[in-house]
Amino acid sequence: QVQLVESGGGLVQPGGSLRLSCIASGFTFSNYAMKWYRQTPGKERELVAGISTFGRSTNYPDSVKGRFTISRDNAKNTVYLQMNSLKPEDTAVYYCNARSVFNLEDYWGQGTQVTVSS
Repeated sequence: QVQLVESGGGLVQPGGSLRLSCIASGFTFSNYAMKWYRQTPGKERELVAGISTFGRSTNYPDSVKGRFTISRDNAKNTVYLQMNSLKPEDTAVYYCNARSVFNLEDYWGQGTQVTVSS
């Protein structure tokens, strides 16, 4: 059974930090590129970070570049999102995504809420 389980969300003040984790099971983790997306009500899901299968390459949109860092530990089947200098506009539900590099099979986690507010 495929599972992606996110954790680490919560309430944080502007300027603060959070670290999200996503633990994968039920598939060969190292065959999948991993991404973090976020979504707010009424808006489309937005990509915030991506990492290749062995972590050699990462990508970020300008909105989070320099503040967010994605990493992965294939031995632990886990991908992380370190979020620093958080802003109120970072408030969203954050989702973990896995996509196979062989057949584009796609899995999603259930999401974790991040709220940035004073």
